[in-house]
Amino acid sequence: MKLMFFLLQTGAAAAAPQGTNLTFLLFIALMFVVMYFFMIRPQKKRQKELEAFRNSLKKGDSVVTAGGIYGKVAEVKENYVLLEVDKEVKIRVDKSSLSKDASDIQK
Repeated sequence: MKLMFFLLQTGAAAAAPQGTNLTFLLFIALMFVVMYFFMIRPQKKRQKELEAFRNSLKKGDSVVTAGGIYGKVAEVKENYVLLEVDKEVKIRVDKSSLSKDASDIQK
């Protein structure tokens, strides 16, 4: 009886699949590929578009800041933009706080 139990145990161990480590590594690699295409790649694309938008600003463009302030660009410098938010009311805003173009919203 003990001999039969021993043979069954060794037979079960020998019959265990040997590719579990490879399968696990492939699964992890697949997860990283999916994360790259669904999360990292679109985020990088949005960052490049936003950077291109900020670098292409010129006087008269309508923009929205990250804080929700609408205004027209009165002056563009290297690190900041002077926004005209009302007649004779101008504020200095860092370029990195500009979030989107508002030319179709603000008239």
